Amino acid sequence: MSASTGSAVSVIDPAVGLTSAQVAERVAAGHVNAVKDRNARSLGDIFRANTFTYFNALIGSLWVLMLVSAPFIDSLFGFVIVINTAIGVIQEYRAARTLAKLSLVGQQQALVRRDGTDVEVPPSSIVLDELIVIRTGDQMLVDSAVVESNGLELDESLLTGEADPVEKEPAAEVLSGSFVVAGSGLVRATRVGRDSYAAKLADEASKFSLTRSELRDSIQRFIKYVSFALVPIGIFLFVSQYRANDGNIRAAIAGTVPGVITMVPEGLVLLTSVAMAVSVITLAQKRALVQDMPAVEVLARVDVVCVDKTGTLTEPGMAVHGVVVVDGSLPVDDALGALGASEPEPNQTLIAIAAKYAAPAGWAVTATVPFSSSRKWSSASFGEHGAWVIGAPEMLLPDGHPVRSQGDHLAGDGARVLVLARSDGEPSAEHGTGGLSPAALVVINQTLRSDAAETVAYFLEQSVRLKVISGDNAVTVGAIAAQAGIPGADSPYDARELPEDREELAEVLEQHSVFGRVTPAQKRAMVGALQSRGHVVAMTGDGVNDVLALKDADLGIAMGSGAGATRAVAQIVLLDDRFSVMPSVVAEGRRVLGNVERVSDLFLTKSFYAVTISIATIVFTQPFPFLNRHLTVVTALTIGTPAFFLALLPNKQRFRPGFFRRVLKFAVPAGLINAISAYVTYGYVLHLDYGVEVARSSAVVTLFVVAWWVLVQVARPINAIRGAIVGAMLVGFLGVLCIPWLSHMFELSWHPDVPGLIALGVGALGAGAVSVVHVFAGHGKPVDDTVPALPTPDTVGVGAAGDGG
Repeated sequence: MSASTGSAVSVIDPAVGLTSAQVAERVAAGHVNAVKDRNARSLGDIFRANTFTYFNALIGSLWVLMLVSAPFIDSLFGFVIVINTAIGVIQEYRAARTLAKLSLVGQQQALVRRDGTDVEVPPSSIVLDELIVIRTGDQMLVDSAVVESNGLELDESLLTGEADPVEKEPAAEVLSGSFVVAGSGLVRATRVGRDSYAAKLADEASKFSLTRSELRDSIQRFIKYVSFALVPIGIFLFVSQYRANDGNIRAAIAGTVPGVITMVPEGLVLLTSVAMAVSVITLAQKRALVQDMPAVEVLARVDVVCVDKTGTLTEPGMAVHGVVVVDGSLPVDDALGALGASEPEPNQTLIAIAAKYAAPAGWAVTATVPFSSSRKWSSASFGEHGAWVIGAPEMLLPDGHPVRSQGDHLAGDGARVLVLARSDGEPSAEHGTGGLSPAALVVINQTLRSDAAETVAYFLEQSVRLKVISGDNAVTVGAIAAQAGIPGADSPYDARELPEDREELAEVLEQHSVFGRVTPAQKRAMVGALQSRGHVVAMTGDGVNDVLALKDADLGIAMGSGAGATRAVAQIVLLDDRFSVMPSVVAEGRRVLGNVERVSDLFLTKSFYAVTISIATIVFTQPFPFLNRHLTVVTALTIGTPAFFLALLPNKQRFRPGFFRRVLKFAVPAGLINAISAYVTYGYVLHLDYGVEVARSSAVVTLFVVAWWVLVQVARPINAIRGAIVGAMLVGFLGVLCIPWLSHMFELSWHPDVPGLIALGVGALGAGAVSVVHVFAGHGKPVDDTVPALPTPDTVGVGAAGDGG
């Protein structure tokens, strides 16, 4: 429940805020910011999503028919579906619980004023009329009215599309979803919960779209095609089996269900979900919070990573290394101390200055202009002591100015260099700084992260290009990038010279890798320009100036200590701020996509051979070549069980576009080869008058030989683990053939007689044809992934029961 502006706000003292009693009253009345997290999934949600599906309904219905029409052994597929669905529910629930725990760590807290004290509370605890302290980088969690403004500027572009910051004076309205880009202030909550602007926007049609999943879209497209084919093929197959079994309905059902069940790629959907869920858990163990599940897939497609310098390549925090006085007549130390203490919510630069210089007595602040990423300077006025400005030399001094040249020289070592200057007027955000008299250059130390160079080397080895995009001086950025080993760091580009035309901008980005003095709008434009050239772009950032670029990137990655607005729009949050986690993050995405493509070859091959065998059975009006128990054995040993393990193994294969086309290029001919081989054996043995039971047993052997060889091709390159998997499947099938009680239960046997030799001979020919298809489908030169890309997931905890259709 929620409420809006009906309470008596005049009695709320800005210095005190709401009392505990007033908060309790509003909570009791339901005037609290309780909005369900749209990404949160309960156990019930996960159970329903995995259970109540079209294919589960179809398979469940067929299971009931088989239970009443055929021996119990032919109904095993139903139990396989139940077990696999349970596996999917368990893994997704584990992932959801892990994310929920991490989300509490990464969630932006609200700083509210209650009983005269500023305390942090979860967003869901904000009540109506709450006084909220907001600072640069905070995202507005509820609709509010400004009570106090200290140079407060908000970016409302995520709501309105307008990129220019909006100054907010007392009594101005502030909408939830906007974020603070400069200054600080105090606001009063006017609409909370579902009444807030952002909540209504989400209910109607959220502007924050989910990450696009090519993998999910391709699988759903194939499922749609199979759905169209299932009903007519099922009907015709039933009619065919009714005639072939002389009107015996039970026998007709027993002959129809195996064909229909095998067409369904139900296990592929399950394995995709499980693979992504396991990846979420694996990344969570590395303190990487995945806020949008398909983002795991996008990781594999990334070929350009845009990184900020500060906090990504460099260690967090800053320290004043030194001050170069350029005008000894001005009170540099006092001015620096006064500036460091001038803002109630200082940025990292002012914090570093304040740590070095104490605030002088008698310097009372009369006016301030907070720092913003677009201006790249801040100022404060101190009455008779004048107005002082500190910021980027190239933004405050003209070209050719000797102090600016001196600053560029100091920046060559990777330090952040600022100019301190006295203004001859009253600086303002609207009219600028006025005339300036440089007093000193302030050198701020920034240290390269110890793991930055190693991380950069990994990306370069994986053919992922790095672009350093920073608001700092281009020379400074280039020096840090060079220390990290980024190619092109010796020719940094000043973003003030960037063209506005997207095509021209894209060309500059193709030629250069390091950019300085980039504004937030330019960061966003650069992401769009790279995407226009077909690149899949990941953007990392921690500051409020990164929000727009993070939102537009294919994958936004925020630092856990970064601005609340940055964390809110990112798909992945690195909670420990460790850039070195990025290789594992990218490798995890590649593992998921590469392995799901690998197992998709298996599942779609099965669907195509099931369709082909069913059509052949309809045409020839013969009893179906397999009992359902036969296909349960074959699919469990050549698809379901090995696919589960293959989907979770390490895989550093680089993403290639065209997943759906590439899988079909192999699966269609491979499926036809399986079907033709099995049906040739079945038909020929029938022709030799060995009877239906012997013909079926022979067809099963042929189908297994060809399908197992498909598994061998898909598992390439064969290493010890994959060799053990495919070997175990072969041993399992031999056990079914040779162990008497299993052979009797599944009605399967093999003998070195004519039908047995025909089964092996046709199977061998089919396997050879599969090898040829594998080469011509472009799979003949598999990626060498023997070099470990990331630790294998040790959090699986449960195994597969089989294919399940």
